[in-house]
Amino acid sequence: MSKLDGRTIALLGSRKTEELSKIVHNLGGIPLVRPAQGTVFLDDSHLEEDIKSLLAGAFDWIILTTGVGTELLYKTAMKLEAGDQFIAALQSMNIAARGYKTVNMLKKLGLKPLIRDDDGSTAGLVRNLEGNLYGDVKVALQLHGDPAPILMNWLDEQKVEHKEILPYEHISPEKETMQLLVGEILGGTIDSVVFTSAPQPRNLMKFVREQGVEDEIIEQFKSKVIALAVGKVTAQVIIDEGIERVIYPEDQRMGSAMVELVKFYHGIASR
Repeated sequence: MSKLDGRTIALLGSRKTEELSKIVHNLGGIPLVRPAQGTVFLDDSHLEEDIKSLLAGAFDWIILTTGVGTELLYKTAMKLEAGDQFIAALQSMNIAARGYKTVNMLKKLGLKPLIRDDDGSTAGLVRNLEGNLYGDVKVALQLHGDPAPILMNWLDEQKVEHKEILPYEHISPEKETMQLLVGEILGGTIDSVVFTSAPQPRNLMKFVREQGVEDEIIEQFKSKVIALAVGKVTAQVIIDEGIERVIYPEDQRMGSAMVELVKFYHGIASR
């Protein structure tokens, strides 16, 4: 099977960039790290009050939406010398989780969610929460810095009292990096753009709209540049932002995504 054959692959994630770059290099590609998201962790003092509320039994449910966010809550509890109490508090609550990384983190803590998504998406989580949240219940909602309007609107419709817990938030990427990335896409030097989370396509398309080159960028993705998503949730965001040609793996793993990209190029070479 033909691999990446010297093609230039832009990596828009800000985490595990060395690992991803190595994968691209080993497949014969040229990696370019172009972070299209920035992540800022909030200070521990902000989270400590939320942890204390959880320990005090203030909530009936906790909805966890990311593995890294769940891990940060636990680490904050550990800093308060309350790691065991944190786990015990979650054991006494109903847990809902979105995404396999969140479920895996819970497993490390010896916990299992009562409700989880069926497809890795927030919409899938909401589907499975239907009929389970009602009455006078209080919910702790761990968000991941990216809007979750489907989940938030659904909780509001259920008239469920909920408290947002924000272990971290995404900020806009560096303007210089985005200008470089857009110039490379328009200049034809990039063969594929790898999106590893939903904020990345949103940030890219927001930037190109501000620069007045949205149509040109979309045309590049139609004709030359391949959009590769880590999974179907990110892929749907890419499509929603106007980039219709997207490839992605079923199991939402980066290694599998790169295999899909190799398969795509192999298909082109076989024609």
